[in-house]
Amino acid sequence: MAAPRKVAVVLKAVKKIAIQFCPFEPNVQSTREFLALVASEKARATNMNCEVMCNVKHDKSEPVVEVTYVDGEKLVMKGAKLTHSEMLNAFLSRCNAKDPQAQKK
Repeated sequence: MAAPRKVAVVLKAVKKIAIQFCPFEPNVQSTREFLALVASEKARATNMNCEVMCNVKHDKSEPVVEVTYVDGEKLVMKGAKLTHSEMLNAFLSRCNAKDPQAQKK
């Protein structure tokens, strides 16, 4: 498994990230990699009020990431058919669209 490339994850526009998966399923790798990126100390330092919750189940459920932004919009990603980079790109594009400082860069 190749390590995910270093990407600056900024959680300024995010209120809550809820991740749920069954660790024994073969399609959970991308969801776990996404969790590692958004739950890192560096990412969490960008918004201390952002709540990152992980619900590990043993019920063969599909891996799901639900992101709630500060404006109330929700992004739901089903990780079974997505790579971690696809999930990260969708997440960051929404974050950048909602953060005026990121648009200036």
